[in-house]
Order: sequence, then C-alpha cells, then structure tokens
Amino acid sequence: MLTDQFQRTISYLRLSVTDRCDFRCVYCMADDMTFLPRKEVLSLEELGEVGAAFVELGGKKIRLTGGEPLIRRDFINLAKSLGELAGLEQLAITTNGSQLSSCADALAAAGVTSLNISLDSLDPAKFKAITRTGDLSDVLAGIEAAQAAGIKNIRLNSVILHTYNLEDAAELIDFAIEKRIDIAFIEEMPLGTMPDIDRKERWLSNETLVQELRLRYDLHDSNATKSNSGPARYQNVAGTDTRIGFISPHSHNFCSTCNRIRVTVEGRLLLCLGNEHSLDLRAILRDRGYTREKLKQAIVDALAFKPERHHFHDPEHPQILRFMNATGG
Repeated sequence: MLTDQFQRTISYLRLSVTDRCDFRCVYCMADDMTFLPRKEVLSLEELGEVGAAFVELGGKKIRLTGGEPLIRRDFINLAKSLGELAGLEQLAITTNGSQLSSCADALAAAGVTSLNISLDSLDPAKFKAITRTGDLSDVLAGIEAAQAAGIKNIRLNSVILHTYNLEDAAELIDFAIEKRIDIAFIEEMPLGTMPDIDRKERWLSNETLVQELRLRYDLHDSNATKSNSGPARYQNVAGTDTRIGFISPHSHNFCSTCNRIRVTVEGRLLLCLGNEHSLDLRAILRDRGYTREKLKQAIVDALAFKPERHHFHDPEHPQILRFMNATGG
C-alpha cells in the first residue's frame, strides 16, 4: 500500500481525462478560458497506464474527472479498461450530467460503480446562470438514465453561494430524497483568479448552511461518516434513505485523513488540492526507456513530498492560480 510521510494510506486516485467542459460554472472557470493543446494532454492509453500502475501499488478507488469527462472521445474505452483491473474496488466518475442520458448503460457495462453529479439549482434560469451554458433538462434526464442503468451509488454535488442559490438548498435535498440518492454540499474552493468576482461576498460556510438546514430537517450523524472514502461528513435525514454530506475545506479541515492523490490531464501528479507540489508523469510516460515499474517508483517517491495540509485561508485571494477544471474535479 502507498503511504506518505504522515502515515496516511493513499488508496484513492482522482484521474482527470480532460480540462475541457461543456459548462462554464461560475465557481469553476472564468468566463474566458484557454484550454490545453492536444499534444500536452495524456492519451487514453497513457491515462490507463497511470490507473494500472496505481492499482498495482495497492490503490482501491479511481475517480475519473475533468473538466467534463464524458465529452472526451472514446471515454468509454478508458472506463472499460480501468473497470477490468484486478484489485480495483471502485470506479467512479464526477460529471455535470449533461451527457449521461446517452451513455449511462455503457458506463454501467464498463464497470462504473458510482457517480457524483453536479447540480446547483432546480430552477432552469438559475441553473443556466450558474453554468453559463447548461440545460437543466439534460442533467435531469441523465440522472434518470443513470438510475435506470442500475448504477447504485449516485450522489448530487452542490456548491451553495450566498449570492446565487442559497435558497435552493432545501429544494435540492427534497429532490435527492425523492430520488433516494445522497447529496453533498461543497464549500467553494479558491482556485484560479477571477478579478470580476467577489468571492468573499458570495462564499458560504457549511457551518452556516447546516444550521439553516436543521431548521427544516431532522438530521443525525451518519455511521458511514468515519468509513466513507471521501472527505464528506454525512448526516442522515430522518425517515428517508438520503444522506447529506458536507465537504468543508475551509471550515472543517479534513487533511489528517486524506487518502488521495490527483493526476491532471497533462500528467501532473498533484499531491494536494491546495498546494502546488507535483511531479511530471507525462515525461516519464513518454520517455523512450519507459516501463511501468519506473512509473510506479516515481509515484512512491513523490509521496515523500505530500504536504500535511492545505491552507485555504482567504476565499477572496486564492493561493492556487490553476482553475478547478485544470486540477481535475
């Protein structure tokens, strides 16, 4: 098993397959974006090689991210190759849901075990304003298709902002209850510079949000919280099958239990979401003398530089200049 210098076991890889997206969500991207040229992007074969190396090192979970992973050409082939890896216990995808209705059956057949689907409002106009380009009906159809395909573990991901959608949180929970799926609320992370946006004004802590929600819902600590493979702290909604997760990088630091690494689509091994410590895996993969053993050794050696924690202090002044789409979900 992979272990870092703080004795944290690393069992979870977030693998980005593209920095491109068919949405332009206001908390993820600037209005005007420049994307990577194709030659700098890892091929599907290279991405598969990273996944295989990680599993051989003892990795148990891979989440495919973006950008929007489902817009990558031949993405299903990558999912299928990863789904066949002996030892991989969970193959997950984070998606905006826009393409799900056309590929949910293929994803299930490829071995995808769980989906996180971004959804920040059920109001079509507000959804459009937040995503800049998205159509709510496409996402709702995608959720239906994923459930019909038999993908059991489906969770909504929602970023709640004071000035956009605070009043939408309860409706999103009611929708999750109706669909008998989970939902997680994620504090906005200060990644990338957005000079025309007042992040401090719009930022909302999950501590404030949960106080508001307790006025409406009977919430109880979930037994799944401690065993959950991600950073969400879950609350059960009494009388339902739905859990509400709270991912709070600002107000409730979870770095002591971090079990993940990230690989960006250009092959940077990011050791922490909130730091720039990284290793260029693309150079290793494209070296003439490449072997999988060299890649595995590089990953093992890099863990010596995984920092103890991130430092998201000020939502208004990001320390990390890369946007979330470049980071990988």
